[in-house]
Amino acid sequence: MRRDGSSSSSGSGDTNSNSRGESVVIDCGRRKGSCGYCRSPNRSSISHGLWAHSITVDDYQDLLDRGWRRSGSFLYKPEMERTCCPSYTIRLRAADFIPSKEQLRVSRRMQRFLDGALDITKPVEPIEGPNSSKDDISSLSGNEVSSSFTKESLPSNNETNNEAEQVLHYLSDQIDNAVRLCKESGEFIYNIQLPKSSVKKVLPAKRKILVEGSEDLLYSSNISFQIAAAIRRAQSCDNHELRQSRHSAEENELSPKVIAEKLASSLSQPIKTSNLLIRACNGHINFYSPGSQLSSNESVQTTASKSAAGHASKKQCLKNSEQPLGKGRRLEIYLKRSCFDPEEFSLYKKYQIKVHKDTPDHVTESSYRNFLVHTPLVFVPPTGDGTVPRCGFGSFHQQYVIDGRLVAVGVIDILPRCLSSKYLFWDPDFASLSLGKYTALQEIGWVRENQVHCPTLQYYYLGYYIHSCSKMRYKAAYHPSELLCPLRYQWIPFHIVRPLLDRKPYVVLSDFATLKNGESSPPPVSEDFIETQQFDVHQDSNDLGVEMIDPEYGSSDDEPCLESSDVVSIEGEDGDISDILIEFNGSRQRYKDRQEACGATGGGYLGSLESQLHRYMKVVGAELSKRMVFSVGWF
Repeated sequence: MRRDGSSSSSGSGDTNSNSRGESVVIDCGRRKGSCGYCRSPNRSSISHGLWAHSITVDDYQDLLDRGWRRSGSFLYKPEMERTCCPSYTIRLRAADFIPSKEQLRVSRRMQRFLDGALDITKPVEPIEGPNSSKDDISSLSGNEVSSSFTKESLPSNNETNNEAEQVLHYLSDQIDNAVRLCKESGEFIYNIQLPKSSVKKVLPAKRKILVEGSEDLLYSSNISFQIAAAIRRAQSCDNHELRQSRHSAEENELSPKVIAEKLASSLSQPIKTSNLLIRACNGHINFYSPGSQLSSNESVQTTASKSAAGHASKKQCLKNSEQPLGKGRRLEIYLKRSCFDPEEFSLYKKYQIKVHKDTPDHVTESSYRNFLVHTPLVFVPPTGDGTVPRCGFGSFHQQYVIDGRLVAVGVIDILPRCLSSKYLFWDPDFASLSLGKYTALQEIGWVRENQVHCPTLQYYYLGYYIHSCSKMRYKAAYHPSELLCPLRYQWIPFHIVRPLLDRKPYVVLSDFATLKNGESSPPPVSEDFIETQQFDVHQDSNDLGVEMIDPEYGSSDDEPCLESSDVVSIEGEDGDISDILIEFNGSRQRYKDRQEACGATGGGYLGSLESQLHRYMKVVGAELSKRMVFSVGWF
């Protein structure tokens, strides 16, 4: 086990369990700079910025849902109609995630590396064709890093292959019958076409002893995950969003775990005739050989984990770590609060120089701290009441360690409704393992697992999606994803709006989604209102994505500037600014009280402040503008 590291969070002080702190921000106004996506020579990236002294996890979650992101303590939001590369916030409901063949291949490749069957110093293998070994299905929702299921091909023995295929077809048919019975009995209430099951044979090297017994795992099916996703999609298409409270995975009727248990119960009787035992395990339906023990030359995998309920200063083990068989390798994944770690900085510097071709003098400790260590998020410790996960809410670094060597670090924010992936850097020596994609799969799995402890935690945010940037399109491969409408802040399925994004970079997504649903066209929005609704920033030099959230650099030398002359103040549209809490000279007042105190003598600067407050309310929304403290330094 690796040493414990400090978990003190730079940039935000600890708070007690009864308070989530407060948000204090400075409005930086419009910001123009060079674009790291299209590499335009002009200052064509346009955004709106805030500097946060501190911000609560609830306020930052709401800002994310209005198109904001952060780089260190700087918050930014693109002006979608004006910027050269419109950036749409993209997210995924973790429980609905369906891995693609490429994502499964990445997981399988990592498993082979951990098992000692893959030498990453050799050239990357070509993508397997239909006649090569079959795709395997990784357990992305289970607790084990090294659990995956594959088909085993035995081309040297056709008779054995045929017999194995017959068993797989038989088990698949039995599961399909169980699904049909559950549907007829009303267990699955939606009249939809449910997917056909597929049972996979588990390779001997991938089998493991379970705590409950010593049965040998032979076959497995992930049909429960597919059924749960199909039912969710049916509910979403029923003209109302799924908004059910999840007190636990067992109580959630759409949970793959519950579906697997129902199907296993229906299957238990017919499977007895095949001398196989059946058990539901973390949403998978597993088939075991009764009473068989591991042979003497098979090693029992050992697990080592750290308690997630430890002291706040302890580094927390995010997932169980396993010692693979034979000459295999050990992968450990840790979660710790954001802090400076010299080993992490050394890896970051190596990554920036080798992958992004930065010069050594450009990758400084101070720039690293400002970008990935300092955070304005106020840490919220675990409460034990189901409202906060066991690690708490705040900014974290997620370390991936193989045989004691740090190979990747994911910088993430864990918020009331999501895990927001901010950045990833990895060891270039392990590039062939596609660590960006692998860590994304692990983070999606983390959300699934921790939803049991915090039911509101349902989504995985991948940052910005830029349809015109080919290097960003990988994010839509995490299916089914949603994009945030830049005008009405509604979440729209990606497959609905993709045709329009193919034709033009900026689209009011909710317009298209409404028309797709057969409803009348939404009321027109005035051009003045649109002018004041698009404030977001070009990714401040480091937050641009390549694979996972890897950087593509734009200019970071541009100073923020205020441009209030083009802001249209329409009180009927942006609300009443009188209740905004303003901080100046160490004191705080509501704007209406400040107006009253200044009287007729404050007309000049109050007029300028009023214009700024109207713009501020429009970019953050009326509710947030009254919750957060608006700090002004020039009073």
